[in-house]
Order: sequence, then structure tokens, then C-alpha cells
Amino acid sequence: MAFVAALIIFPLAWTVYLSLTDSSGSVRAESEFIGLRNYLDVLTDTDRFWPAVGRTAAFTGVALFFEVVLGMAIALLLWRPFRGEKWVRVAILLPLVATPVAVGMMWRLIFDPNIGLANQALGWIGIGPQPWLAGQHTALPTTIFIDIWQWTPMVVLILLAGLTSLSDEPQEAAMIDGASAWQRFRHVTLPLLMPTVIVAVLLRGIDALKTFDILYATKGRGGGSFNEVETLNVYAYGLSFDYNEYGLSSTVLILFFLLIIALMWVLTARKKEAGR
Repeated sequence: MAFVAALIIFPLAWTVYLSLTDSSGSVRAESEFIGLRNYLDVLTDTDRFWPAVGRTAAFTGVALFFEVVLGMAIALLLWRPFRGEKWVRVAILLPLVATPVAVGMMWRLIFDPNIGLANQALGWIGIGPQPWLAGQHTALPTTIFIDIWQWTPMVVLILLAGLTSLSDEPQEAAMIDGASAWQRFRHVTLPLLMPTVIVAVLLRGIDALKTFDILYATKGRGGGSFNEVETLNVYAYGLSFDYNEYGLSSTVLILFFLLIIALMWVLTARKKEAGR
């Protein structure tokens, strides 16, 4: 535990220290303590920081919503035994096998405006080519789709584990009372499964907030020419490794860390309420 604590506390403390200095160029270069000036500069940055916050919230919120909805639907379909269920489960879990960078590169080829399979498929049904990842307004929705494709199986696994642990007695009692399938799901299954749903939202939500590899693999540095997919992670990476602004980058990371802690606290409190 002491070893794990050291791995967490030292990087965090060092990042906090850098956020209070004007460190730039090199982490070994002399830096001056400037207090909260970096935080003031970042929080008043309406050109890059706040748009990155908005993109982070949009990416996380939309991806998480569809992953939970689709994950719930697929988990319910896999809940009861059926012929060939093992093969279906293997097929659903295949996106989790590949690394996010490999997934990003694969979908980058599929969504290529000129030779990509996506535009060829649209042409077969009479729809013109789309810019997908190359478009300023379509890049973010496209990366959200890629994230949904890869990480919905993770939500399926969590929810399916929760469903299989539920007792059959409440379902049988509801069926005897004449409840429909939708009524059983809404009034019996979902309330009993809510603690598991919150766990899935917590784990996947935090992971979605920190998404970097898919975005960088598909759009490169800066989240594209117009920063169209620049989330807080991509923004902090650019400040560190493209501009060597370690003080500002550390400030963004600390603010991002506080945002994640706040989200964890809210969802954990909600889980305790759902478990009562």
C-alpha cells in the first residue's frame, strides 16, 4: 500500500508544484514560483481551455449515454440462454481485443474521404461522400462513434454480470401479477440493477473523460487543424510536448483531476443511495 501510495502521491504533488511555477522549455530548467497565475490564465482562456472542456463533456456524455443504453439492451438479450450464445458473446467482445490506437487507425482508413469503405457504402445507397474525420463539424461525432463501437462491450460485461446475480423470484412474482416485459424491466429489473448500472457509469465515465489514444490516433496533435476534437487530455498533451509549457499543462491536469474527483464523488453518493 505504501508503494502504491508513493506512485500516486509523488506525481500528483510534483504536478501541483509545476502548476504553481512558470516552468517551460525543460522540467530541469530554472522556474519561478508564480502562485495561482497559471490557474487564472487557464480559467480565463476562452480560445482553447473552455472549448476543450465543452468537447470533453460532449464526448463523455454522448458516448456514455449510448454505451449504457446499447450495453443494457445487449446485456438483456444475452441474459437468457439461447442457441449459439457463446459465439455471440465472443463476437460482441471482439472490439475489446484490439488496442485503442489500432482501433483508431482502422477506423481512420474506413472513414477516409477518398478510399474509405464508409463512403463507398454510402454510394451504394445513393448518398454522397461525407468528410467524417476530415470535417470540422463531423470529426467529433465520428470519434464518439468509434468510442461507442469499442467500449460498449465493456458495459455489456458489467451489466450482464449484474443481471446474472439477480434473483428470479421478483421476476416470477411480477409475471404472476400479469406485468408485461417492459413493466418487469422498469419496475423490477432496473431498480435491482441500479447499483451495477452506476458502477458501469462510474468506470466507463471516468475512462471516457480520459480518452486520448483514439483521438490522437485519428486526428493527430491538437485534435485536428481546427482543434475540432481537442479535449482536455489532448490540450494538456499539446501544452507539454508540443509547446513545452509544463506549468500551464500541469494546471490543466490538476483542474482535470479535480473534475474527475468531483464526478467520482457524485456517482459514489448516488450508488450508496441506490443501494439503500
